[in-house]
Amino acid sequence: MKRSVLTRYRVMAYVTAVMLLILCACMVAKYGFETGEGLTLVVSQAHGVLYIIYLIFAFDLGSKAKWPFGKLLWVLVSGTIPTAAFFVERKVARDVEPLITDGSPVTAKA
Repeated sequence: MKRSVLTRYRVMAYVTAVMLLILCACMVAKYGFETGEGLTLVVSQAHGVLYIIYLIFAFDLGSKAKWPFGKLLWVLVSGTIPTAAFFVERKVARDVEPLITDGSPVTAKA
């Protein structure tokens, strides 16, 4: 598996997680303080589009890493739980790192 598959997943995991936290703050402002309705709409739509991209990249990574369905489902759902994507991303990166092959030749150390 190429490193770029993991890298794009990691980027989208962070972007999705940050956007979800921003969306949560907007929802508190909208429903708790009755302000920021327009901003909440924009942030929610942006998060939705970014989450779809996250799903595509996570599914691509999961299929290349040959994850079981349960693990793939947990990774896909983690983009909907505030802060979960941060923790899941770190675990996924540790699990997938040994599967990375960049195509560079392996050199023996003396």
